[in-house]
Amino acid sequence: MTLAAAAVNTGDTAWLLAATALVLLMTPGLALFYGGMVRTKSVLNMLMMSFVSIALVTVVWLAAGYSLAFGDDLGGGLIGGLHHAGMAHITPDSVHGTVPTALFATFQLTFAIITAALISGAVADRTKFSAWLVFVPLWTLLVYVPVAHWVWGPGGWILDRLGALDFAGGLPVEITSGASGLALCLVLGPRLGFKKDAMRPHNLPMVILGAGLLWFGWFGFNAGSALGANGLAAAAFLNTLAAGCTGLLGWLFVEQRRDGHPTTLGAASGAVAGLVAITPSCGTVSLLGALVVGLAAGVVCSYAVSWKFKLNYDDSLDVVGVHLVGGIIGTLLIGLFAEKAMTGGVEGLFYGGGLAPLGKQLLAVVAVAVYAFAVTYGLGTLLDKAMGFRASEEQEHTGLDLTVHAETAYDHGVLGHGAPVSHSVLPSAQKVKTQA
Repeated sequence: MTLAAAAVNTGDTAWLLAATALVLLMTPGLALFYGGMVRTKSVLNMLMMSFVSIALVTVVWLAAGYSLAFGDDLGGGLIGGLHHAGMAHITPDSVHGTVPTALFATFQLTFAIITAALISGAVADRTKFSAWLVFVPLWTLLVYVPVAHWVWGPGGWILDRLGALDFAGGLPVEITSGASGLALCLVLGPRLGFKKDAMRPHNLPMVILGAGLLWFGWFGFNAGSALGANGLAAAAFLNTLAAGCTGLLGWLFVEQRRDGHPTTLGAASGAVAGLVAITPSCGTVSLLGALVVGLAAGVVCSYAVSWKFKLNYDDSLDVVGVHLVGGIIGTLLIGLFAEKAMTGGVEGLFYGGGLAPLGKQLLAVVAVAVYAFAVTYGLGTLLDKAMGFRASEEQEHTGLDLTVHAETAYDHGVLGHGAPVSHSVLPSAQKVKTQA
């Protein structure tokens, strides 16, 4: 047995294997969550945008993404090198901490996958599928990979120089996806009928099922980030459960007082908001802090999802209102609730740490949000000019399922917009499909 192989801890490895599978399951869970929230005419397209992200991001990550994110810093804390491009120099005996390097790379891959998939919710019902296939790998390399290096990579400036904390992905996952979603909303413009048509979720049981799978997978997302089967993983696990619960209750409380009706969609959204917010802080705050973080996210995000109507950006499935706002809340509250027992040193304002930790968290939030928004807006604009990023009006009106994928989710004899299906429609749909 080599010295490297001897460094592997089998318990830590077993836990991270399970956690990796849990995080990968989150993307199909997200597909169901998003799929239930759209109208019947674009359900399959919504599912496909998540599922195809698994394949696209995996290829890019193995080719260069992992090396650029977690390779040795090239200087300045901005990006890693290409020493591990194509997973070169990584053998079964290679070790990262107490787990095989190949497993660590796969665990981090699952984070990159769901981050890209999250963006699709902001531009549901109107995105050209062929453009999405180009956007996802480019966005992963240009936005996710650099930010992952800043926050988690060796020598990353946010981790090593600024000293801001992010346990499981508030910055690389939640804030980048939310800010990027906002940018694409502005590039593509609103859906046909925005602020006029109801556009209600077509299948709330599917939404709840998706939210449940996301919650289940989130334990791997957060507790797995301890990279070991230890007390920190247990604390992050409990904090994740607690914040999801208070997020759910906070959202329902707002709905009851504001609208007079606690809704199924509100319960699912509140749980997700609490889970989003606890992601960066699950390994830095106590149980009390986790309860507050989740509650704050549930309450604030329940109001934030309505900002799109006032500010006139069509965030179809509330990626901005939940992931951007929730990610900001969870990342900033570390500066208030961080405890030495969890962080090993850093304490928040409420525990005698002063304003410095909060200032560091704020700077990290602003830097990541501005970078993700600017690069995504530029990338989206270039793709829109080069190949068109938005589906045609005919495709959007008929529904992307039939016009792009030549399928329908429900064989009820009607199209999603209410027109009866006839054989004369299908050749036209096939003609539209060739334009996608």
